Amino acid sequence: MAVSLEQPDQFVTRHVGPSDKDIEKMLAVVGAKSLDALVGETVPESIRLARPLSLPAAKSESELLEHARKLGKKNRVMRSLIGTGYSDCITPPVILRNVLENPGWYTQYTPYQAEIAQGRLEALLNFQTMIEDLTGFEVANASLLDEGTAAAEAMHLAYEFKGSESKNVFFVSSACHPQTIAVVKTRGEAIGIDVHVGDADKADFEKTFGVLLQYPATDGALSDPRKLIERAHAGSALVVMAADLLALAIVTPPGELGADVAVGSSQRFGVPLGYGGPHAAYFATKNEYVRKLPGRIIGVSQDVHGKPALRMALQTREQHIRREKATSNICTAQALLAVMAGLYAAYHGPAGIRRIATRVHALTATLAHGCKKLGVKVDHENYFDTIRLRGDHEACDRWTELAQSRGINLRRIDRECVGISLDEVSSEHEVETLLSVIGGEKGHQMKAAELAKEANVAIPESLRRTSKYLQHAVFNLHHSETEMMRYIRLLQERDISLIHSMIPLGSCTMKLNAAAEMLPITEPCWNAMHPFAPRDQTEGYAEMFGELESMLSEITGFPAISLQPNAGSQGEYAGLLVIRNYLQKKGEGARNVCLIPQSAHGTNPASAVMAGMKVVVVKTDEGGNVDVADLEAQAKAHAKDLAALMITYPSTHGVFEEDVKRICEIVHAHGGQVYMDGANMNAQVGLCRPADIGADVCHLNLHKTFCIPHGGGGPGMGPIGVAKHLAEFLPSKECEGTLISAAPWGSASILLISWAYIHMMGGPGLTHATKVAILSANYLAKKIEKDFPVVYWGKRGRVAHECIFDVRPLKKTASIEVDDVAKRLMDYGFHAPTMSFPIAGTLMVEPTESEPIEELDRFVTAMTQIRDEIRAIESGKLPKDDNPLKNAPHTQGAVTATEWAHAYPREQAAFPAPWTRARKFWPHVGRVNNALGDRNLVCSCPPIDDYQ
Repeated sequence: MAVSLEQPDQFVTRHVGPSDKDIEKMLAVVGAKSLDALVGETVPESIRLARPLSLPAAKSESELLEHARKLGKKNRVMRSLIGTGYSDCITPPVILRNVLENPGWYTQYTPYQAEIAQGRLEALLNFQTMIEDLTGFEVANASLLDEGTAAAEAMHLAYEFKGSESKNVFFVSSACHPQTIAVVKTRGEAIGIDVHVGDADKADFEKTFGVLLQYPATDGALSDPRKLIERAHAGSALVVMAADLLALAIVTPPGELGADVAVGSSQRFGVPLGYGGPHAAYFATKNEYVRKLPGRIIGVSQDVHGKPALRMALQTREQHIRREKATSNICTAQALLAVMAGLYAAYHGPAGIRRIATRVHALTATLAHGCKKLGVKVDHENYFDTIRLRGDHEACDRWTELAQSRGINLRRIDRECVGISLDEVSSEHEVETLLSVIGGEKGHQMKAAELAKEANVAIPESLRRTSKYLQHAVFNLHHSETEMMRYIRLLQERDISLIHSMIPLGSCTMKLNAAAEMLPITEPCWNAMHPFAPRDQTEGYAEMFGELESMLSEITGFPAISLQPNAGSQGEYAGLLVIRNYLQKKGEGARNVCLIPQSAHGTNPASAVMAGMKVVVVKTDEGGNVDVADLEAQAKAHAKDLAALMITYPSTHGVFEEDVKRICEIVHAHGGQVYMDGANMNAQVGLCRPADIGADVCHLNLHKTFCIPHGGGGPGMGPIGVAKHLAEFLPSKECEGTLISAAPWGSASILLISWAYIHMMGGPGLTHATKVAILSANYLAKKIEKDFPVVYWGKRGRVAHECIFDVRPLKKTASIEVDDVAKRLMDYGFHAPTMSFPIAGTLMVEPTESEPIEELDRFVTAMTQIRDEIRAIESGKLPKDDNPLKNAPHTQGAVTATEWAHAYPREQAAFPAPWTRARKFWPHVGRVNNALGDRNLVCSCPPIDDYQ
């Protein structure tokens, strides 16, 4: 017998839940002879990839981690004092270990189901309260993608309230960060807003609807903006201040200066640099603007028992409801990073945050004083953490080169100016090193402690903060590690995540986020890199990007990839801008119609409008497919102005449309480009490719198909692939041209997760995963359809990787709504499937390839037993207004109360299935009153007495 050198553990067996024996059982249930036979009945032959994916051979987990270490060593991690909105900081180990590295936090889903998300909602409410306190505003959201896009969102809000055809200028101070200016210009140009960049003190605001200021300025200057704000208001413009969050601990906040909006990044509150991300941006404003506030807002309401309960507020203003009327397409936030920033504030408290800010400023003032004593000109008298040194170009060259030789990156502002930004990690020794760089032997002899005695505070009296902040109990109770550890665990236990059970959300692909994929992102060689560090210091990143782009190119069929968009919504927007810019260069800029099927994701029409396009809706037929006849009619009617079609494939209805190639041909024949929404790519990988089907652009939700965790609502990444003729129009990696995200590669550090996943799966593993995802969906469809009919089947009686179950008839027979089924699933320990999308009154289920057959069967049992409970209502055994569904979810307090007046036993309420006795998840609150929360909007931490 020959020996075998095969690896003992293939990662694919860890990632894919069902074993070979389980797959045989599942195939028998769905009535297919083999996985390949099932795929043949599911995916149209005309689009099937006729060869295996050409990817590197699969690596084991240990091989992958060694590869990551080798690449990481090619990065030269230096102290980057570059600033521009990115600062090194110290992540408290208690937060690093218990949140960032904890699957109980990073595998949670967006908190649409409030009753099983109370911990994360509280953590996000803490973040909002922190932002409101530090900025001096009344309301804040639960995070945005980065500072640049937050500023662009503020421009949209300002236009909604103050803009018009005659008042179409958004003025951006030239003292803003360069990447912010570029992102705002990109966003404004697409929708016809005239973005002016210049000296705000000299600007004429007559035709201006909004003004953006940087506070402090990108070069460190700290000036009083009150008169400028008054002048802008006199011209009926709103003022947006992009403010450094740590500086606001000791300088007067925007809300007290008279501004209307504050935006910025919370990165320096304990979130690693990560070569650009992910970081939680913030957005705060006045109450009067709340209904146009972009992103998610956490609000306070009550549950059915009168207990305080949190939920996402004012959802009717979000893109998934407003569609083409939306003013923002923001879908993914940065929830996990907002949680970290809020916990950082809770850990340090108001006194600790102030001490950190004061020390950073003191070190900066000490450095500035030393520079002056060396005869070097410091351009600004007032600053927080950044100084601009002026010298001839030879001196600037010398300072920059000497600093690099000492392991420090400075910012070269121009030929005659160098910027230095200190941070939480800075020390007296670092100040002394910088002085020796700038002053040679004389500087080398200077001691920071002595200089500090002579240095003066560089914040003018008029801008010194006097108001209090972070006064709520949550920011004053958890300063010991013991208390913080317990608080984090307390919140975690109030949330369902993948550590508890499957999260069967259609279109959201909540699959395994393997530990081996996550490990590299907390290594300093990857997460301590400044996004604007010199490229010769980031060779490891460059090689990783190249490998990932090459692998995604092979998977999609597109020759060119951009990794910049840091959310699926941003990928959509980037792809449509690529099409728009291509048409303009061709001399066909008048083409502005975007055809979008009725079933499309809500971000699709919102993205099209943001890209300056006019949305025309295409009908879907009775089978849930694009109505080809209507598409052809619309394409002909708009032949002169057709820009694009946006299509999701497989369809949002969970089937592979047979006519997809014909659909692409129709659009191309009438001069348009085809944009494919890659949300359902988990059904395509290794079986077919968007480019081969006929798409010109496709975005990829790396937080779905390619295993970046959802993080409770973000981070995400949405790279795009494009055909050869569109490659030159991809987003720029410099602060010029089209910029979608603030950092050149978006949230660069988490690209490692998808890179690791593809490397460990290899081509055969990825293809096998896709096949099993399709099998799992068909397995659930077959086993559940007798109780809840499947709305759409493909041409040969199969679904793709997800399916839609119909709950609508039960409203008539038992007064049961889709919400009731969703809430009852919580009692069984499951997160609800996607509700009422794309069809009201339905549940869309996607099991993914990662769930084992035992978990699939538990879900089937839950759905079957819930249907039996509904039958008891239909037969009159249970009343329509008092039954386990209408009263779900059942909290521990409710089922252990002295009185129990319901028509069913406590045991049925609390322990409806055997496994709930062994591993019961108790919802922290009963059903939440959403309407009450919107009528009485509270978006910050309520008084502590309310929780008692």
